[in-house]
Amino acid sequence: MSGFEEVDFFTDESLVADPYPYYESLRARCPVQAEPHHGAIAVTGYDEATEIYRDSATFSNANCVVGPMVELPFEPQGDDIGDLIERHRDQFPMYEHLVTFDPPQHTLHRELLKKLFTPRRLKENEEFMWRLADRQIDEFLAQGKVEIMSEYAQPFALLVIADLLGVPEEDHQTFRTRLGAQRPGPLDEEFTGNPLEFLEERFSAYIEDRRREPGQDVLTSLANARFSDGSLPEVIDVVRIATFLFAAGQDTTARLLTSALQILAERPDLQRTLREERDQIPAFVEETLRMESPVKSDFRLARKTTTIGGVEIPAGSTVMLLPGAVNRDPARFECPAEFRMNRGNVREHLAFARGNHSCPGAPLARVEARVSLERLLDRLGDITISEAEHGTPDARRFTYEPTYILRGHKALHLEYTPLG
Repeated sequence: MSGFEEVDFFTDESLVADPYPYYESLRARCPVQAEPHHGAIAVTGYDEATEIYRDSATFSNANCVVGPMVELPFEPQGDDIGDLIERHRDQFPMYEHLVTFDPPQHTLHRELLKKLFTPRRLKENEEFMWRLADRQIDEFLAQGKVEIMSEYAQPFALLVIADLLGVPEEDHQTFRTRLGAQRPGPLDEEFTGNPLEFLEERFSAYIEDRRREPGQDVLTSLANARFSDGSLPEVIDVVRIATFLFAAGQDTTARLLTSALQILAERPDLQRTLREERDQIPAFVEETLRMESPVKSDFRLARKTTTIGGVEIPAGSTVMLLPGAVNRDPARFECPAEFRMNRGNVREHLAFARGNHSCPGAPLARVEARVSLERLLDRLGDITISEAEHGTPDARRFTYEPTYILRGHKALHLEYTPLG
């Protein structure tokens, strides 16, 4: 007995800071098994997770946002519930967003993203990142200390996406304040509304304006992008692509950055290596993604009765994929609890999922992490964890977001020597 048999993954706060022993306990019993509290089928094996991610014909994304915490809007019947899912799709949470779509609807809308993530646009966006990184660092450099999540990671990730989508620079400050990436100043209005409503409002106005009066900017390209069949999307379809990018990309990238900086601050040997060998930064980012996957759980709904890893999964079952467990599967990664930048298979991690729902912003997140680490290493010397805030090395105390969806720090306090 491991002591985890009665632990509720969804509500037990003891798993928030360190869920990895729990994952290992699950995998040791079986890499595919139903957890006892909500009936979700937990997947901790790499091969099993990959098979599920790549099989959208069997596994639907309709419930991917909340998993078993919301009951199905129908009673599953038989070995194929595909028709039931489609008839009740608008009763699932966030049914109107790309993340819950299945083919062919998903395929059609994802094409719009491909027209946004063009090589030229990504190059322009990276040029913006270098400028933005310096601007963000300028705000705190002289202090010799920083809370890196709120003072760098969150505003950086948010403004990178704002630039990618063509949000006018004069509106960037409003986005920072309204979306929680900066505390309101004395002249800023406190915003307590729904961030998605704010985004839909803003982008509806942007898209409608560019359709009336096209310009030469990114928003015009976004407003006039067409589906692969040549039809012009409804304004709301384009708006929801934009809001999806903000919702999916900002938070996860900010968590990736803070996890990477915690590792660097705890490991002076790695910090020294990256200062001297900048070409090692991409491998460092990949191993960070493997070790500390920002997405803690991802869900699918079994359309058809099937078998994964020798375990029968009845139609209507909620399947819970656990990237943090999958990426530490010893059958795929040698000594998985060790941080090794030189792993030959480091990019095989599933932090960005697989299949048609693999993260469309993965290339963007990788560049954001590389640019950020380069500039922070250029300008912050001897980066360490603040002992006043987080305790001594033998008694560290970190606060993580108490959620079963995402993995990451609520705050990370660092100290350093300003380098200019």
